[in-house]
Amino acid sequence: MLAKGLTPILNVSDLRQSFAWFERLGWQKSWDWGDPPGFGAVCSGECTIFLCQNGQGGRGRADIAQTFGRDGDDAADRGAWMSIWVDDVDAVHRHCLEQGLEVTWPPTDMPWNVREMHVRHPDGHVFRIGRGIEEAD
Repeated sequence: MLAKGLTPILNVSDLRQSFAWFERLGWQKSWDWGDPPGFGAVCSGECTIFLCQNGQGGRGRADIAQTFGRDGDDAADRGAWMSIWVDDVDAVHRHCLEQGLEVTWPPTDMPWNVREMHVRHPDGHVFRIGRGIEEAD
């Protein structure tokens, strides 16, 4: 198999609220489908994520505050985890805080040579936002 593209599909509890959440993250609504809409997409650059209201995958937010670290649990959220690669993790972190998004792990230089942070969608999907440390040098 030679894949030509990959588009994740996230199960969301409210499509309209998810569009608004992604816009606060810095993404844009691309399209929606249905009457009323129950499926749609958000995009950033050349990346797209499909959103499906109440279907196509799992969701579920954990009660813990951190996704990593001593008090964290990277298996507690029942939503999807995805990595988003950016140029400046710290700028994204500041933006997320300004937008009131739930940051579950602050920007940290990890032992696998990635500076990363985590932000959690209200339905329990966790986004690992990172940049390779060697790229910054």
